[in-house]
Amino acid sequence: MRVVQFMLPGQGRRVGVIEEESVVDLTTGDCRLTSVYAAFQTAFAKQISFTRFLKEAATAPGNTRYSYSDLLEGTPGEDSAYLLPPVDHPAPHCLLVTGTGLTHTGSMQSRDQMHAHAEDASQTDSAKMFAMGLAGGKPSSGKRGVSPEWFYKGNGTILRGQRDRLDIPGFALDGGEEPEIVGCYVIAPDGVPRRLGFTLGNEWSDHETETINYLYLAPSKLRTCSIGPELNTDFDFVDLTIRCTVRREGKIIYESGDLKTGAEFMCHSLENCEDHHFKYPPHRQPGDVHLHFLGTSKLSHSTRNWKYETGDEIRIEAPGFSSPLINTVQQTSDSNSSPIRVEPA
Repeated sequence: MRVVQFMLPGQGRRVGVIEEESVVDLTTGDCRLTSVYAAFQTAFAKQISFTRFLKEAATAPGNTRYSYSDLLEGTPGEDSAYLLPPVDHPAPHCLLVTGTGLTHTGSMQSRDQMHAHAEDASQTDSAKMFAMGLAGGKPSSGKRGVSPEWFYKGNGTILRGQRDRLDIPGFALDGGEEPEIVGCYVIAPDGVPRRLGFTLGNEWSDHETETINYLYLAPSKLRTCSIGPELNTDFDFVDLTIRCTVRREGKIIYESGDLKTGAEFMCHSLENCEDHHFKYPPHRQPGDVHLHFLGTSKLSHSTRNWKYETGDEIRIEAPGFSSPLINTVQQTSDSNSSPIRVEPA
């Protein structure tokens, strides 16, 4: 099933299931269902699967329908209805955005291009980490494989949805797209991670800062990011093709071509990535939401001679999702580059 969250100005948040060209508004039938998070908690309390609950809710009599194309065109903050990120949390600080890098062959090549100036590319930590994944990233059932690279990106305050803006802070050196598939999870009341499904994501980063020194990877990730426009609850994460394009004033300035992703094109299995994220007890706190970026094979940074500017449009698309994820770039105020003054308590 394909699920969206959206905002109706004057009426508030809604949850919808996509049926052909329409979105069935589940909130019409049950006013408590204002989020995917609430829908999951209700399904868990009823002891039925999340997908079954959505199917039953979608058949409730009197559900309102909206045009999906109209929702896709809506811009956050304006008077018309618009899409929200398909998964979030009512308390943004209870949502953790993380990711796994060096999962694809191309990702190692891109990382080496950034770091090879400082050391022999064949001996970079990126190359070593990727080789470890090739050797032990897909363990047999019941075994724990080698740990992949892991990074923290932020909490729910950095999350953006369809047609929302991705920021380049005043202190940043650049912005950088990362077209990926994102695993979406809720920690159930029993402490067990439950996978809701997958969505498209743009793991927006600052690759120019990372290029200075690979130890700057961690702060280069602390940026806004986007997911959406829909959550696919029954997605076959095996073999798929992502494409990314960037337009400036209507003209294409970057086109990724076909980017292969999924289990067949990764050196770590999905289960291994999930195990090494959720093995930490703080990542299994009941009620928390986790959004985990699963890596990409190609970035524009190493091949382009331009920087992102306000108004640039990034489009990410893949089979299994009926519409691309679209965002625009915004350079934020230069005041963000001024030192932060800490006052005595």
